[in-house]
Amino acid sequence: MVCDRCIRVVEQVVAELKGVNAKQIGLGFMELEEPIDSVQRVQLNQALATEGFELLDDEKEQRVEQIKNLIVKEVHHTANKKGENQNYSSFLTKKIGMDYSYLNDLFSATEGKTIGQFITLQKIERAKELLIYDQLSLAEIADQLEYNSGQYLSAQFKRVTGMTPSVFKKIGSRQAIDKL
Repeated sequence: MVCDRCIRVVEQVVAELKGVNAKQIGLGFMELEEPIDSVQRVQLNQALATEGFELLDDEKEQRVEQIKNLIVKEVHHTANKKGENQNYSSFLTKKIGMDYSYLNDLFSATEGKTIGQFITLQKIERAKELLIYDQLSLAEIADQLEYNSGQYLSAQFKRVTGMTPSVFKKIGSRQAIDKL
């Protein structure tokens, strides 16, 4: 789950299932009031699958989902949990309480890209959104996304998308953040 709408969808799915009661649902996690049996688990998994979600039993998959959710919140939802001068590696290490090199290796093995690459994809998608809104200059967008300059953002934007920010502004095509 990567957004508040995702949480609402999962809440709705759980509410429709008999005998399954959620104590708490958040980005990337769900805590049930009481354990469910294997039949309920299959039903829950199937109901979630129809909405594009899945249960993650594996601790490593859960950790990767936690990393994704922290990054998405920071980049897209301006969570501001990460200090202005704090880099993502120290932020994730502090939040998750594990060594960054382990987290990056785990993430890479699961997702096929590094945490840094995932952050870049998220930032470029956020830049696309801000470019479409057309309320900020490229320099202001770069500053908001913690790039050193508009030129660096522009170069990274072109490397990822194959087009410059100004060309993108004319076309205006984005991807869902959970597909990155």
